[in-house]
Amino acid sequence: MSNLDIAIVGEINLDLILYGLPEPMPTERELLATGFTITLGSSSAILAHNLAALGSRVGFITKVGDDSFGTLAMERLCERGVDLTRVAHGAKSGVTLILPHGPQRHILTYPGTISELRFEDLDLDYLASARHFHMSSLFLQRELLPHVPELFRRMKSAGLTTSLDTNDDPDDRWGEVLDEILPHVDILLPNEREAMKMSRAGDLETALSRLSQKVETVVVKMGASGASAVREARRFTAPAVPVTVIDPIGAGDSFDAGFLHQFLRGADLTTCLAYGNLCGAFSVTACGGTEAFRDAARMQEFLRQHDAISALTPPAS
Repeated sequence: MSNLDIAIVGEINLDLILYGLPEPMPTERELLATGFTITLGSSSAILAHNLAALGSRVGFITKVGDDSFGTLAMERLCERGVDLTRVAHGAKSGVTLILPHGPQRHILTYPGTISELRFEDLDLDYLASARHFHMSSLFLQRELLPHVPELFRRMKSAGLTTSLDTNDDPDDRWGEVLDEILPHVDILLPNEREAMKMSRAGDLETALSRLSQKVETVVVKMGASGASAVREARRFTAPAVPVTVIDPIGAGDSFDAGFLHQFLRGADLTTCLAYGNLCGAFSVTACGGTEAFRDAARMQEFLRQHDAISALTPPAS
């Protein structure tokens, strides 16, 4: 029996977040922020951290910089018990600077090792020893991207279930590589914009229809509107969990953590959606994508108080 519930391949970096900046931001001015935090960033690392915090056994292959930023990022994952024994090392960490302006934000990233992970860096036997395989931030994996279809094929051939959260495409191309990958993906986890972009659709319903012809389970994250999924032509929905939002950064990755945590335990799709919404809501109650999940006692209390899975919307007929 595998020691890992899930193996994740992806990027790792820190997020530097400045709060309270003016909008618009004129150039050649000294602009003052009202708050600042440094936290574990990157969709893949946030997912790995929060899944492990929930109790899943997580293995993570990434390329980390041999510098203080890389050291801190690794320490945060080690705190939660993520297995990092197959991590590759590079020279300089990537970093993301996030400038929130209410519900909108500027996201500025220096890739560094984020885009340097290679197919040769992956221990395929280690990945195949897990029950489930996941990738996030597909289009940031510049070196790995041409080999991702083969990677998913190998994981499926080894008997793993698979999932993908593409996140945004910085080039806004949503290239043909997706057509090669999606036949080997069991669960696709985009937000509304990403679903429409990758399906070349002008509305969410068309996007769901097109994507569900390629992927067994399509799950779309809709923020305050909750989440929706299609499997075998059946529609499933779950409402958002109302909370006071401190910071929406990482909410989608935290949704993925909750959804996959329940999926790995054999829960039905509606329960997976519910737990995804619950974890996404918990994430936004603190700054950054992982800070809420670093407090185990607070996390358990929040999940206990908001456990309303029985009240969720039933699947459509």
